[in-house]
Amino acid sequence: MKHIKSLMLLLVQSSFFAIGQNTVCFEFSTPPSGPGLNIFSKYIEVFGCGIYAEENVPDEKVLHAAAIFAELIDNDEDGVVDDPALLSELQDRQALMPIFTSDGSPGMNTFFDNYDGDGVGAVLWQQEIDPFQPGHWGADASVEEIMHTINSVGHVNIYPEAFSLEPNSSLLSVAMDVARGGQFMSVPNSYPAEAWYHYDDFTCDYQCMAIEYLYWIQVANMGILNDPQTCSGIANEWEPCSQALLESMDVLGYALITDSQYKLPQNAPDGNYCPNGSSLDKLDKGSIDPQLVPNPSFEKIVKLFGVGSEILEVEIFSVEGKKTYSGMHSGLDDINLSALNSGTYSYIIKYQDKMGTGKLILQ
Repeated sequence: MKHIKSLMLLLVQSSFFAIGQNTVCFEFSTPPSGPGLNIFSKYIEVFGCGIYAEENVPDEKVLHAAAIFAELIDNDEDGVVDDPALLSELQDRQALMPIFTSDGSPGMNTFFDNYDGDGVGAVLWQQEIDPFQPGHWGADASVEEIMHTINSVGHVNIYPEAFSLEPNSSLLSVAMDVARGGQFMSVPNSYPAEAWYHYDDFTCDYQCMAIEYLYWIQVANMGILNDPQTCSGIANEWEPCSQALLESMDVLGYALITDSQYKLPQNAPDGNYCPNGSSLDKLDKGSIDPQLVPNPSFEKIVKLFGVGSEILEVEIFSVEGKKTYSGMHSGLDDINLSALNSGTYSYIIKYQDKMGTGKLILQ
């Protein structure tokens, strides 16, 4: 892997962070209060869900988790979550990804002693996050744990016929039983020779095995596991480490996660998340098109990203085509849209003789 210097550059003026070569269009804000949440001092909102971290977790790792979360639910990175039903479920359950300094830290114990919600599907520890190796087995657990959260808090509840974790309850449970060479309520002493999923953690029950299986088939399909070192390292638990092997070996699992009605992510996250809001000619601002962030905006305050101190014209239109906002702004300005109703809008950004357009969601 190409060496990347560990440098984090905070560009407050443009409302985005650059981590080495990674670009993440999210900002830190004050953590919400609630049972168990007072131990967190760092917070990033991602489509109405929360990335929470303890004080000693480096900023670049929190930003990385936010980018991975966003990429997994907005896989085409157009600034709009791919599955509105999933987003609604995650928001209703107040899905969150807690990041602790270490396993069993005082903060982690306090959190679980007090948290009373149903939005947690997994946790991360700061030492298992590597922004420069997104999802790489043995280096960065962000993709796995955030995927567990999105799947268990979201998909399991909105598509139970597909993803229920109980035995004989879903397409997922049927596919897993085939992958394990039979239906086992607990870990067997040995798996049948024909099994290609043979997780042997005796603390992991059937439901746990199912959520792990859903992770394996997704990342195999994404190509994250497809290198000799990873294939060898995971062989004791999982065999089909390439998309081609998955498609030929695990027919049921592959069919499930590629079924377009469930809108599961197909592309591997790379730790960069800054949706491209321009669908016309690129503005003459270097490699990044100006756009409005954050998007969706829950506070109805946005900024121009990809712009320095230069002044651009911003126009916003309702779905009926009525101009609802017009103003001249630089990347230093807060653009207050609190007078607008919640909903989906189109915007135009004008710079000299060039123009860019995009979609903006206000919530």
